[in-house]
Amino acid sequence: MRVETQCKILELTQLSSGGWSMTLESKGIAAQISAPGQFLHIKCGDSQLLRRPISICNWSAQRDLIRIVFEARGEGTRWLSQRQVGDSLDVLGPLGNGFSMKPDGKYLLVGGGIGVPPMLGCAVHGGSVCAAVLGFRSAQNTMLLEEFGQACPGGVRLATDNGSLGHHGFVDALVRQELSEHAGCDGVLACGPKPMLKSVAAVCAEKGVPCQVSMEERMGCGVGACLVCACKNTQGHYMHVCKDGPVFSAQEVDWND
Repeated sequence: MRVETQCKILELTQLSSGGWSMTLESKGIAAQISAPGQFLHIKCGDSQLLRRPISICNWSAQRDLIRIVFEARGEGTRWLSQRQVGDSLDVLGPLGNGFSMKPDGKYLLVGGGIGVPPMLGCAVHGGSVCAAVLGFRSAQNTMLLEEFGQACPGGVRLATDNGSLGHHGFVDALVRQELSEHAGCDGVLACGPKPMLKSVAAVCAEKGVPCQVSMEERMGCGVGACLVCACKNTQGHYMHVCKDGPVFSAQEVDWND
């Protein structure tokens, strides 16, 4: 059940990557989260007609807290980054369908850029044994590495576009290595730019490993009433990323759309 309420900002810090970490008093939203990968729809000032979808990074139903991590890319998220501790936000959530994870499952988590934060929720609240492959533009853009190290007993491997940290290149090469070297993976869970998701999905299809992807699309209403976030499936039909997703089986997605 989604909730619309006023959530107080309890913590707001700028990360070394330039992104922002915000912890909210959730007013019951945290207790409604059914799976990692869901998101909040946040009103970002009176001048912004549309809310901004922000993935849930982590949460505690017991403490009634939700953490989000975001980048100030446009007017709405810049407004959000300029709030102060103690301010309240108009928040709708939790929205969408998250990742399907077995309690005792063994998963490889793959995140790219701002698609990294929601994967932390998978590591903390998902399968009992997880490893992570995280991709960034450079060493300066990395985020949440300490948290992933604590939450992923299977280890964390890094890729950077410019080779300044970890593997020089994209995450799909590391995904292929992980799946080749470690048998018995119950699935790959991925969030990031569509080209990254497409390449990870191709590796998983090659290795015969189930893959779930969280699609990044612009959103309007956030509840499936408009067509702003529609994407095509392999049957030629359109799916709403906000309502039917944002998480889909990689086999459902038309990667040539």
